[in-house]
Amino acid sequence: MTGTVSDPDSLRERALAALLAARDRTSLLTTCVEDPELTAQHSPLMSPLVWDLAHIGNQEELWLLRAVAGRDAMRPEIDGLYDAFEHPRAERPTLPLLAPAEARRYAAEVRGRALDVLESTPLSGSPLTDAGFAFGMIAQHEQQHDETMLITHQLRSGPTALTAPDPAPAPPFTGPAEVLVPGGPFTMGTSTEPWALDNERPAHHRLVPPFFIDTTPVTNAEFQRFIAAGGYEEERWWAPAGWDMVRGNKLSAPLFWRRDAGQWLRRHFGTVEAVPPDEPVLHVSWYEADAYARWAGRRLPSEVEWEKAARHDPASGRSTRYPWGDADPTPERANLGQRHLRPAPAGSYPAGESPLGVRQLIGDVWEWTSSDFLPYPGFAAFPYREYSDVFFGGDYKVLRGGAFSVDEVACRGTFRNWDHPVRRQIFSGFRTARDAGPAGAGPAEVV
Repeated sequence: MTGTVSDPDSLRERALAALLAARDRTSLLTTCVEDPELTAQHSPLMSPLVWDLAHIGNQEELWLLRAVAGRDAMRPEIDGLYDAFEHPRAERPTLPLLAPAEARRYAAEVRGRALDVLESTPLSGSPLTDAGFAFGMIAQHEQQHDETMLITHQLRSGPTALTAPDPAPAPPFTGPAEVLVPGGPFTMGTSTEPWALDNERPAHHRLVPPFFIDTTPVTNAEFQRFIAAGGYEEERWWAPAGWDMVRGNKLSAPLFWRRDAGQWLRRHFGTVEAVPPDEPVLHVSWYEADAYARWAGRRLPSEVEWEKAARHDPASGRSTRYPWGDADPTPERANLGQRHLRPAPAGSYPAGESPLGVRQLIGDVWEWTSSDFLPYPGFAAFPYREYSDVFFGGDYKVLRGGAFSVDEVACRGTFRNWDHPVRRQIFSGFRTARDAGPAGAGPAEVV
């Protein structure tokens, strides 16, 4: 979807396509296992899959049927069960949740009514309906929970029926290891992207000193060198809380990795495979990414540096929607949408590189940045505080760029993800950066 408001018919078509694509993916993720697997909790970090299914329907009812259409609640008695703030994930298996068949019926009934609302609602006249925002928000919400459910499938101990072709093989990347991003002003965030969420707004100017950034994400082979050099055994590379995490949990490699007969193996969606050396490293925490960067004599990029690398067009000086420009993602530009169940080899997708030559900034792996999750100047919570506002502060680090698990509707150059720095079950990787300015050059400033 372009960053400008389209005509109502086009908006309606785009919203319908986004909602249908999300529901197709939800159906795939909840029909590929038997009901006992839907109701089980496969990790205390994650909800039972059946909770996500009914929660998706409940949020759609709350926003599209009640808030937009003004209809009465269909099942007000279940609102509390599916309120993510009322019940933490570890507690959800003990709740009287809807059974799988009932959850499917509820979500389907809500969807049928929501499509009627989409057909009859003017897509202008209120902040919630302008440019179809509420429908785009719900499509993004469902896709975000689809990603969460995919994480749960990775955490499951048994085999999975999920399948997808591997990314196309790529020749070894022979380009430069890093790219210089010139210093100067940069417009961060957006005030025009119609379905952007509140934490992406408003657009504001930053003055960014020059810096170098990795051309591709850090690979498994590169991370193995960190392990072989004793990276998990030397306190000097680690933030204090990260070192406590390593020692307390006896960590020696990314999540799902193990050493066997001199070879690194990993569990990947129910199968065990050799760790692919040329893929971007997956399932590392912020602390592991930060420790690797220190060991390599580098650092993680800040959030503004990452966004400038992904959106700055040096020829025009403007900020684009994506590294390749303003056009929507395509399979030639980025690995998104669960089209594959793994990252593509580092250096893939030359059609998706930035004007400066940085690759895979969108898709493949979420990339940790050095930044805490904080509001932009002029931030206003919309349409509810619990999406972003309650998470701002030093407890969360920002991730950027999406992953193979992310749909394009919930991924753009301004999209912000966040999580605790200890998290490893997410599809997270990273790239590193280093200063390039004169001695004493400071961090990015708001101008």
